Amino acid sequence: MQIRQFLEDDRIPVINLWKECNLIFPQNDPQRDIDRKQDNDPDLFLVGIMDNEIIASVMGGYEGHRGWAYYLAVKPTLQTNGYGRKIMDELERRLLAKGCPKLNLMVRTGNVSVIEFYNSLGFLQDDVVCLGKRLIRD
Repeated sequence: MQIRQFLEDDRIPVINLWKECNLIFPQNDPQRDIDRKQDNDPDLFLVGIMDNEIIASVMGGYEGHRGWAYYLAVKPTLQTNGYGRKIMDELERRLLAKGCPKLNLMVRTGNVSVIEFYNSLGFLQDDVVCLGKRLIRD
């Protein structure tokens, strides 16, 4: 798998991958999420390519204090082959190059297999409560 920065021509294949991986929820508009990401650290929005097909993605961010990872997706038929680890390693490398001291991410509590995957990458559950407030109601 080759990893590169997201390009505009990747939009529909990436959204289709997110749908295939059940990452899109009613409160998330993937088109708007991509538009917003393109305005902030576009170099942290990565795709994994194999045989000219997008098989993986991750959307990273860094605001100067902590890094974040969103929309990690690997084509379901190719999961457990190390592609998720590889694209996360590249995101971590890019965050470190920006001086990022810590990478955070959020996983829905019922998604046990994904929590186990992140544990295998060295992520630990922080003793915090994640709170959110919608500022824009789509």
